[in-house]
Amino acid sequence: MKGVTRRDFVKSSLAAGAVLAVPFSRVRGANDDIRVAVVGINGRGSGLIGSFHNTPGVRVAALCDVDGNALDREVKRFKDRNEKVDGYNDYRRMLEDKSLDVVCIATPDHWHVPLAAFSVIAGKDVYVEKPLSHTISEGRLLVNLARKHGRIVQHGTQSRSSEGLMDAVEYMQSGKLGKIRMAKAINSQLRGPIGRVPDSEAPAHVNYDVWLGPAPKRPFNRNRFHYKWHWFWDYGTGDIGNDGIHQIDIARWGLGVKLPKAVSCSGGQLFYNDDHETPDTQVATFEYDDVYLMYEMRLWTPYPLEGHDNGNIFYGDNGTVSIGRRGWQVTFKNGKKGPGGPRGSDSHTSNFIKAVRSRKVSDLNADVEVGHYSAALCHMANISMRVGRRLKFDAERERFIDDAQANTYLTKQYRKGYELPTL
Repeated sequence: MKGVTRRDFVKSSLAAGAVLAVPFSRVRGANDDIRVAVVGINGRGSGLIGSFHNTPGVRVAALCDVDGNALDREVKRFKDRNEKVDGYNDYRRMLEDKSLDVVCIATPDHWHVPLAAFSVIAGKDVYVEKPLSHTISEGRLLVNLARKHGRIVQHGTQSRSSEGLMDAVEYMQSGKLGKIRMAKAINSQLRGPIGRVPDSEAPAHVNYDVWLGPAPKRPFNRNRFHYKWHWFWDYGTGDIGNDGIHQIDIARWGLGVKLPKAVSCSGGQLFYNDDHETPDTQVATFEYDDVYLMYEMRLWTPYPLEGHDNGNIFYGDNGTVSIGRRGWQVTFKNGKKGPGGPRGSDSHTSNFIKAVRSRKVSDLNADVEVGHYSAALCHMANISMRVGRRLKFDAERERFIDDAQANTYLTKQYRKGYELPTL
């Protein structure tokens, strides 16, 4: 596949003027290491530490986490390799370090935009994990802040950097399968119950007030803490924002669409009977002018759907394109197999560092606005499910049409002391 074509895919998702070069956050030589801080170092954060650590010309210079035990563990790993790294349990002190170039964010969802926004204002480039935002208005604010302050912001939907999936998208958009009229994003897996756990005192090694941040003040609960926070609306977005966003992003990419004109979604708990707030079963339909994007989620199925646990099917006039963990495959309507191949390596952090060096937003495979649109679809589905009806959407204004109740979910209240910055 030609590189120019891939770049055209990226450019089609960027705002006008976003390809302009932007300045570095500090004066630095051409051969200086890019200094990265990672915030949120459990789970995905630990993996990102390794990705940046293994990227040539990059140094992980700071780690930040409200869990002192997790922070001490990761700092010790650096010390054991005779490598220096600074440790912080408060992001505000970390952002005072003018030598840091990049902030990588792998915290709970409700902290993604606040941390990214303050990092952008502090002159840092940002790599932020999925979903980009906790609300639709947050996502738009971050896009606008990144443009205003001239920062490079990459969203953690790493499939955008898969060489194989670039080939699959190019094939679909070539017209060889005729018109692609529908895409299905599949999230079919088994996630066990979490049980019921009473509230308790926060562990002494956890700065729980900062962990809550903008969220409402509530007692500590182990079921609302490490990883399980995904299943509570104050901190997460359910599995559609946790895992399903990857498939939704691929579907949106393949179809070449941004925001839909309408959404309908139903969901609930058919499997869980525990502390979960978010659904274990969810079906959403996103309506565009000439295509539909569907999302199907079941968290109680240890078996594949149409051959996938997590994957995509694109339905065209002349056949289908199937994308899964192992790669992609075209099947023509007569049953014969067409082109296909493996996914290829994930070079998402390397792609981000390339753009940090070039200062070109157009070099990013998953720019902040790309992330905003994919996260917005997740939020739209959740809102439709929570209000219980099909919703029409004004894609230009990024608001629901004639539905005041639905529009209350576009933003949220922020706890005093943890308010969002303004544009």
